[in-house]
Amino acid sequence: MERTIDLVNERIRDGNAVVVTAERMPELVAELGEEGALAEVDVVTTGTFGAMCSSGVFLNFGHADPPIRMERVWLNDVEAYAGIAAVDAYLGATQQSETRRDQYGGAHVIEDLVSGNSVEVRAHSRGTDCYPRRTVRTEVSLPDLNQAVMVNPRNAYQRYNAAVNTSDRVLHTYMGMLLPNHGNVTYSGAGVLNPISNDPTFRYIGAGVPIFLGGGEGIVIGEGTQHSPAGGFGTLMVSGDLKGMSAEYLRAATMHGYGVTLYVGIGVPIPVLDIETVRATAVTDAAIEVDVVDYSVPERSRPTVRRVSYAELRSGRIEIEGEEVTTSPLSSFRRARQVAEELAERIASGRMTLALPTRRIDTTRSARPMREIAQGPRVREVMDRQAFSIKGDAPVTDAARSLLKGETNHLVVLDAEGRLTGIVTTYDLSKAVLQPERARLVADVMARRVITTVPDEPVDIAAQKLRRNNISALPVVDADRHVVGMLTATSLSRLIGRGRE
Repeated sequence: MERTIDLVNERIRDGNAVVVTAERMPELVAELGEEGALAEVDVVTTGTFGAMCSSGVFLNFGHADPPIRMERVWLNDVEAYAGIAAVDAYLGATQQSETRRDQYGGAHVIEDLVSGNSVEVRAHSRGTDCYPRRTVRTEVSLPDLNQAVMVNPRNAYQRYNAAVNTSDRVLHTYMGMLLPNHGNVTYSGAGVLNPISNDPTFRYIGAGVPIFLGGGEGIVIGEGTQHSPAGGFGTLMVSGDLKGMSAEYLRAATMHGYGVTLYVGIGVPIPVLDIETVRATAVTDAAIEVDVVDYSVPERSRPTVRRVSYAELRSGRIEIEGEEVTTSPLSSFRRARQVAEELAERIASGRMTLALPTRRIDTTRSARPMREIAQGPRVREVMDRQAFSIKGDAPVTDAARSLLKGETNHLVVLDAEGRLTGIVTTYDLSKAVLQPERARLVADVMARRVITTVPDEPVDIAAQKLRRNNISALPVVDADRHVVGMLTATSLSRLIGRGRE
């Protein structure tokens, strides 16, 4: 049995369409079988609600009198991009306030507008013959704008890797706060309800398809930026009229240590036209897998700790290296379910019909990394290749003699095999002087937690370690923790000096 989109829309208009959410579809297939589900269901609705940084709105303010070409424009002190036309601007969700920084940004302005609040608009111009005015300051609310069109370049990821932190310090990321030493795992996405997970070959999700966006009506423009469906990471570019949206499905948020983002509710209806559609929409959380990625490694291709399913993540705990680790979602499954249910109600009541894509989305594409014509400096290029060392069982007086020579302010402490076990500084020795009876050997005074770097690490990452830990040197170690050099503030100053030549 097969049906057409025209038949589905006819049933919707007649009020006879059977519409179920993607969460319900696996149960129906198990109960009725694939053929039975095909005969029973006309439309499956999907939903997701999570942080979607790549979002924003095009705004048209109308002309002032005398007119102004708004070359720079701010809304509640958040700058929008004004290089479009005289009184148009694009406000990105992640743009931060110039005064409140990451406590307020473009996402908050968007939420203020859909909540009915007024926002301050401030603009500057150099002035021209046709646009003589140089400044304007006013307040506007959403009805005052000629257009407020949400255009989100990258939304509704097909799936999203989970995050973990294997380092010994807390990390603040766009995946939330990651506790040290596998302390927690965070994840995002609606799993079984996710739109693209229910149409992974993009048969029904494509340009021109009507969707639920931010509580209002929207449309799929096409593939989103960074679209990479070949690896299971498809994305969508979407658009809709902000004036029809709701703060219930557009919520501003701040990720501590990262910045501002916008939570967006998106739902895509999928017409059930054949058995292939039934199979795709019967996907379960257990069948959707993602990698748990180590965010403590500052590289584009972070290492995978293990692979898990959404069912495991949603259980609240997964096992890593023999230990149970708590998992927590950054997105809201409850709100995603609400999106899918509200979309189902709109279709069942005849307020929304469906359409097939006017242009299909490429299912074979893989996102490429940035093309870099020159690699940034690495630690090996600037490090001091001589590292002064001492053994842990040496007397403290030996360490003092070495440091008092003035050749270095740091002594790396090595074990019998020459591996790094600690570090001693002049500050450590000054503390030892106050308690001579407790500090006879280097091992008694050395710092055992040593922040290190490696020869291939980018210099800017190593410099961050120095600033973050308020230290002046990093031992450079190889894979076996043998010390091959030292990176110091003096090393970095030489690099800066070379850059000015």
